Formats: sequence, structure tokens, C-alpha cells
Amino acid sequence: MTKTVLCVEDNPTNLLLVARIVEAEGLHLLQARTGPEALAILEKKVPDIILLDINIPDVDGLEVARQIKADARLQHIPLIATTANVLVGDRERCLNAGCDEYLPKPLDIRQLRQIMRGFLQ
Repeated sequence: MTKTVLCVEDNPTNLLLVARIVEAEGLHLLQARTGPEALAILEKKVPDIILLDINIPDVDGLEVARQIKADARLQHIPLIATTANVLVGDRERCLNAGCDEYLPKPLDIRQLRQIMRGFLQ
């Protein structure tokens, strides 16, 4: 059965990059551009992994992460923060909100593939 990746990303260029990587890995991609859109998808579907941009419109990624990890149905899903927030303390804020991994932007394709493979095996 094909594994599913939910990518929560509002930047079309980053979304295209992730889509190409996910496709190359033979995975199914769900896309959301805002926090509420991601949470609406998660009401209906449970992906195998979530790539979560922290700077998204309406509800930020940290709050989305908290809501996902507070939901018993979703809390087991690996949550990867993808963010341009790379100042001191940003990684810790992401992990404290419930993210399982932190990946700074611009995304390193090899590192993203390695992280996804590690969580999906």
C-alpha cells in the first residue's frame, strides 16, 4: 500500500519541490496551504507523515502541530517542521510544539529524503 505524505506549505515553489521528491519516492501527496486546510484534511484522512511549514497563513504551523499532537487519532504521525525560521531557539520551539524533526529552508533534498525514509520504514 502506498504511503501518504501531507505537505502543509503556502509557497508554490516549495510545494512543487516537495511534490517532485514525494513522487520520486513513490509516495502519495496531499497538499494544504493553510493551517485550517490541513486540519480539515486530517479530519478525513490520516497520512503516514506530515511536512509542516511553520509560517503558514491563518493558523501558524506551531499551533497546527500542537493540535495534531493533542489528537489521539493523529499524535502518532511523524511531524517534520520545514521552516525558514533558523534563529537560535527556533528548532527548540518546533520540537516543543510537537514536531518530531526540524528541517531548515531552503530544503536540502537529500536530507528530506533521508528523514522521510527513516520515518516511513
